[in-house]
Amino acid sequence: MTSAASAQAVAQALARVMAQDKGRLLSALAYRLRDISLAEDMLQEATISALKHWGRAGIPNSPQGWLLRVALRRAIDKIRAAGRAAKGQADLAMLVEEEAGDTTPEAIPDARLRMMFTCCHPALEAKSQVALTLRVICRLTTAQIAAVFLDNESAMGQRISRARAKITAAGIGFAIPDATAWPARLQSVLTAVYLIFTRGYAAGTDMGQDLCQEALFLARLLGHLAPSDPEIEGLLALILITHARAAAREQGALIADQDRSLWNSAMLAEGLDLVTTALGRGQVGAFQIKAAIAACHVRGSGPDWPQIAALIATLLRFEDTPVVRLSHAVALGEVQGAQAALAMMATLENALADYGPFHAARAEFLARLGHRLAAQGAYARAMDLAETMQDRAVLVQRQTDMNK
Repeated sequence: MTSAASAQAVAQALARVMAQDKGRLLSALAYRLRDISLAEDMLQEATISALKHWGRAGIPNSPQGWLLRVALRRAIDKIRAAGRAAKGQADLAMLVEEEAGDTTPEAIPDARLRMMFTCCHPALEAKSQVALTLRVICRLTTAQIAAVFLDNESAMGQRISRARAKITAAGIGFAIPDATAWPARLQSVLTAVYLIFTRGYAAGTDMGQDLCQEALFLARLLGHLAPSDPEIEGLLALILITHARAAAREQGALIADQDRSLWNSAMLAEGLDLVTTALGRGQVGAFQIKAAIAACHVRGSGPDWPQIAALIATLLRFEDTPVVRLSHAVALGEVQGAQAALAMMATLENALADYGPFHAARAEFLARLGHRLAAQGAYARAMDLAETMQDRAVLVQRQTDMNK
C-alpha cells in the first residue's frame, strides 16, 4: 500500500468513526472531564494524532477506544500542566484509572442522554439549551444550527460559547435528574431530540440516516426512563410515523407523491398506536398534537385537512412560531382555498424570507390561482434555498408540472 493510499484509508476510517460516534465520544469525555469545551478540544487533538499514528501503525481494532484513551491522556496532561486546583487529586486519579481501563466500543458507556440533560439545564436560556445540544450531541456546525433557528451564525456561535462556559462556571452536574426536576428540563430535551431527527430527515441518506436513528434511539431511551409520559410518547410517535416513510421519499417529499407500499408498516402501526395511547392520557402537549397531525396525513386515502387545520390551531397555543403559522396557512389553503393561504403567508414574508418551504408553499398556491410568473419566482427562490438535491428535484418537477 502506498503512503498516499494509506493516508487516504486512514482519513476515510477516521471520517466514518467521527460521523457515527462523535456524539457518543464527546458525551463520554465531557462526562468524565466535567467540561464540554475541554472535551471538544481533547477530542479534536486526538483526531489530529490519529491521522499520524494510524498511518504509521495501522488502524486500531477499536478506533473509538483509541480516540477516547488518547483524548483522556491529553486531558490529564493538560490538567496536570495547568495545576488546576479545582480538579482534585481524587478526580485526577479517577481519570488516570479510566484512561488505562477498557475502552473497547462495548465498554464505552453511552452518556448522550446524560449530556442532553446537562445541556438542557434550566440555568441556560431555552434557545441556548437546544443549540448546545445540537452542537454536542448532533455534531451540527454553528452555521447549521443557526439555520435551524433562522439566526445569524456569529450570534449563534457566541450563544453556544456562553452556554458551554456557564455549565463549567456554575458547576452544573452531568447527570440525569430525578423525577422532580424533569418538568423544567424535559421539554428542551424533547425539542432537541426532534431537531436531531428533522435535521437527519432533511439531510436524507448517509449522515441523515444516522441522525434519524440516533433520535429514534434517544426517544426510546427517554421512554424507558419515564414510561407513560404522554409527551415522550408523542415525540416517539411523531418520529416513527415520519421515519416510516423514509424509503418512499425518493418518489417525492409530499405524501401524495409517495408509493405507500414502500412505507414501513410495522413502524407506522407502532407510531399510530402511540398517538392514541398518548392522547388518551388526557394531558395534551405539543408533541402529541404534532404526532396527531402526522397521523392525519397517513391515515385513509389522503390527508384529513379540516382536522389538520384544527390541530395546528391548537398547536399554536403551545408554539406560536412563524413555521407553525406557515403550516396553518397551508392547511387552511387546502380547506378554504389558495387565497386564504396566501393572505396568511403575506404576514410571514419577513420572518421566513430565507426559509425554503415558505417559498415552495407560496409557489404552489400562486400556481393554483394561475399567477404563473409569481409562482415561477417563488419556485426559483425555494430551489435556491433547498437543502438537498432531492428537495430541489421535487421543486423542479412541480414547476414543470405547473407549466404543462
